[in-house]
Order: sequence, then C-alpha cells, then structure tokens
Amino acid sequence: MGIDHRAFVSGGRDGVERFMRISVVGCGYLGAVHAAAMADLGHEVVGVDVDESKIAALREARAPFYEPGFEELLARTLATGRLRFSTDVAEAAGAQLHFVCVGTPQKRGENGADLRYVEAAAESLLGVVSPGDLVVGKSTVPVGTAARLAELVGGKVPGALLAWNPEFLREGFAVHDTLHPDRLVYGLPDGADGATAERMLDEVYAPIVARGTPKVITDYATAEMVKTAANSFLATKISFINAMAELCEATGADVCQLADAIGYDDRIGRKFLNAGLGFGGGCLPKDIRAFMARAGELGADQALTFLREVDNINMRRRIRMVELAREVCGGSLLGKRIAVLGAAFKPDSDDIRDSPALNVAAQLQLQGAVVRVTDPAAVENSRREWPHLDYAATPEEAAERADAVLLLTEWKQYRELDPVAFGKVVAGKRVLDGRNALDRETWTAAGWTYRALGRRAG
Repeated sequence: MGIDHRAFVSGGRDGVERFMRISVVGCGYLGAVHAAAMADLGHEVVGVDVDESKIAALREARAPFYEPGFEELLARTLATGRLRFSTDVAEAAGAQLHFVCVGTPQKRGENGADLRYVEAAAESLLGVVSPGDLVVGKSTVPVGTAARLAELVGGKVPGALLAWNPEFLREGFAVHDTLHPDRLVYGLPDGADGATAERMLDEVYAPIVARGTPKVITDYATAEMVKTAANSFLATKISFINAMAELCEATGADVCQLADAIGYDDRIGRKFLNAGLGFGGGCLPKDIRAFMARAGELGADQALTFLREVDNINMRRRIRMVELAREVCGGSLLGKRIAVLGAAFKPDSDDIRDSPALNVAAQLQLQGAVVRVTDPAAVENSRREWPHLDYAATPEEAAERADAVLLLTEWKQYRELDPVAFGKVVAGKRVLDGRNALDRETWTAAGWTYRALGRRAG
C-alpha cells in the first residue's frame, strides 16, 4: 500500500505541506511528547492510552507531568486540529505509522525489563494495522524483542512492517530532543521491506532529515542496543567520577578540580563528570539492570559484570550523604531538623522514580531526623509516593530552624539562593551540597559550614 499524502495549509507556517497519519500508543512522558512533536512537524496524529485521566488532561492541553515547553507545544498543536487523544485504540485505524511508546519498567524483584506493556500495545494494534502500515517501536527493550514483535505483526497482518526507532530524550529537554535530535536510528528489516520502512520514516522526520541530522540505518538488534548501551556508558561515567570522589575524600583531594582537569582531555570530556549523589530516574538504573539481565540470558553476562559495580557505586553515594549529614550534626541525627532541597531525580522534572533525594530524605527520617522536603515541581508526586515525609512549598519554609540544609537536586532556584538571606532562617549554618552545585567560597564567606561529596570541608 502506498503512502497516502494529503495537503493542508499549516497554521503558522508558509506554504502547503504533506502529512502522514500517525498513531502513538502510550501517552506517558515519551508518547505524549512524541505525539505533539509529530503534529508540530505537520502530521495528523492520534495519541492512545488506557489512562482516562491522562487522556482527559492532554485533551485540555494540560501536561500530566512537568516538562519545560511541553504544555505550550501541546496547546499549539491541539489548536491546529492535527492532534487528538483517545482511550480507544480503534481511533488508530487509518494511520500509516503506529509508534509504540509505552514504558518498560523493571520487573518486581528482578533486574529484567517488564515487557507486558509493549506486548499489550503490539497486540492491541493488530486489529487496526493494515498491509503496508509500519509499526515503529520507540520503547527501550531487551535485544530480541523487535524480531519477535516483527514476527507477530507480520504473521497476523501480512504486508505490515516493523521498525525500531529508539528515543534519546533527556527529561527537561524532551521537546528539543524530539524536534532536534542529535541522531536518528532506524532498526529495519532486510531487503525491500527495509527500504520501504526507511522511506516511510524519512517522510515522518522529513524536516529533521533535511537538516542533515546523522542517520544510522541498522538491524533490529543494534537499534535495540543503542539506547541501553548509551545509558550504560553514561551511568559508568557518572559512577567513575563518584568512585574518584570516594578516593578524594580518603586523600584530601578535590573531585571538582580533578573532573575539570581530566575533562579537558577531548577523549574524556567534562560532561557527566559531576560528582555527587549519583543518578536515578526511570531510565539509567532500570536500563543498566535490564542490560545485565539480558546479557545473562544470552550467555554473555561476563561482558557486563562491571555494570554491577557501576550500580553499587551509585547506591553508595546515598549512604555516604546520610553519613555526612550525621557527621555535621555532631554524630547523631536524632531530633535534628534537616531541610532537603529537591525531590525530583533531576532538575526541570517532576519525575521521582528512584530519586536519590527522596531516598536520602527517607533514610534521614528513619534515623530520627525531622525532615522537610521541598521541590519546585515534584512535591505532589512525592507526597503521593512518600506520604510519611513532611513537605514545604519553599526553601525558606523547609529550612526554618534547620540544623542542616541538604541540596540534593540542583534546581536553578537552589543554586542561586542568597546564603546571607538564607542563613537568617536556619538554626545552624550547615550546608551539604549533594550535587557540587553551589559556590563554596560564597557560602563559607556568609558563615556557612560547607560539605560536599569528594571535597574538603569548607
């Protein structure tokens, strides 16, 4: 079946452009952003999800999660009439491309990825996919998943094709990363089917391809590995500098200066060499564990044994932060008032999955501290998942009469706090910089005791 092109005058653009009909199954963080971005590129898009409250919010241009710039993109594309949302997968009938954008969380009690949602999404599409349509996986999956789903789709709907097109979104930059990716990866079937799938994906991403964005054409297995390999490399780099932070604490060296020095080597680079509390979120932790699990299933587990220590180093940072808080509080946390600045796993996000900040806050509370947590975007999510913690609306409210302040998520608002004014609300001027994000000299000049992972006391 050939690609059915239609013409429309794009709102806010000059000239007449072609569009494709697209469905996006799964309207969580990845899917909702992808759906709106594809509509912004000029396509007619329907986003499908079983969560009625999520769909209701998206229809009203309300983002069900915090992501800078997304709500504006959502409102703009809904206004064009090219974007709509539904809880009924039958609405995807007539689309030529069907993107699968559902989550692959870690299995409960195991390291492997839970593929129930991917499999359910593929099964749901079998009733609406037609010969000549292209099903496109974007979810992060273990190697071998795409080949299995290609057999399922092709077996049920002869002539329907499958491609794997992994996402590389950074939370806080998702809109930019979707519309201006640093590369496109197409995992394609062999032969003429692969050429057809490539042509259809090129049509979807036409403005992005036209800009000269690098394009990697490969097989299913390589495309599946790209995302997990990239995340594993980043996790390794973060854990490496945190391992150096442990040595710096033992020797009196300064991990920030160390990172600057080795970062000048262009083989290494300075990005992701920020020592501190380590990584969390819904991608890096579960992806490296799923990568290890899949390697074990394939009999290649020894190739990834180093990732176990990467994971261990990362988790040790949380324990060390609690120990450091106890040290600055005179050897005991019992009854001490602790302000925790940050709940999201990273700034510019309300994602609290595997949040190091909340993990530390909970450990402090278990050891007898009176903990108050604040965050510009993640308080409500935190309150639902961690109801036993106490929350505050502002840094000042959280820090009122505090014995110590812990900066655990490096939001701009916290990096720019005035240490002189802030010092007036606390009981003790002790700050623990869990992200090495504050200017030590400025804070110590204002009378604060400054401590950070991998750095001498200030």
